Amino acid sequence: MVTSSWADAHAQSAASRRRGAVLERAILESALDQLSTVGWNGLTMEGVAAGAQTGKAAVYRRWPSKEDLVADALRAALPEFEKAPDLGSVRADLLELCRRARDAMFSRPGCALRAVIHECDTTEAERFHAVIFTGVVEPTLAMLREVLERGIERGEVRADAANGYVIDAVPAMMMYRSKMCGSEWADGDLEQMIDQLMVPLLRPHGA
Repeated sequence: MVTSSWADAHAQSAASRRRGAVLERAILESALDQLSTVGWNGLTMEGVAAGAQTGKAAVYRRWPSKEDLVADALRAALPEFEKAPDLGSVRADLLELCRRARDAMFSRPGCALRAVIHECDTTEAERFHAVIFTGVVEPTLAMLREVLERGIERGEVRADAANGYVIDAVPAMMMYRSKMCGSEWADGDLEQMIDQLMVPLLRPHGA
């Protein structure tokens, strides 16, 4: 029978060639894997250590708590946001933004992020608010605002549409239907949302 102490010693020996940033990257990658497969509630420091082929001590030396580890894992994995699309029409721009958001939602970092958002209680979620808001929410809303303001300049969008409620509509709809309805947002579903919700909502008065 393999004892826990032997397993830890073996893992530490196997990881001895990996140090510094290389070992930290392996631990962060393992944390993302845990989040995207077993979720926040199922993630353990022991499981992360096993996935990174290192000992628990190596994890705890760097991250004293599960919350600290997950915050750094999310921060390291969040994508670099591209500039807002400019494809010639507000419909095309919104559709491209929605496709990007869909791809991000169902990527490994996206699954990890949704596990945190959906499973953490209020107190736990506070630890990740800054990571989520500055890394995901603010860039997304900024691109949506840019698309709508460009549409206003072209006369496609009513002048008062670039407000917080309208801008929130796309991410709110995508998150709601993903969580409550199990939608994976195929291209056809995205097109229907843009055509049936956003285009009428944005249309200039009297158009």
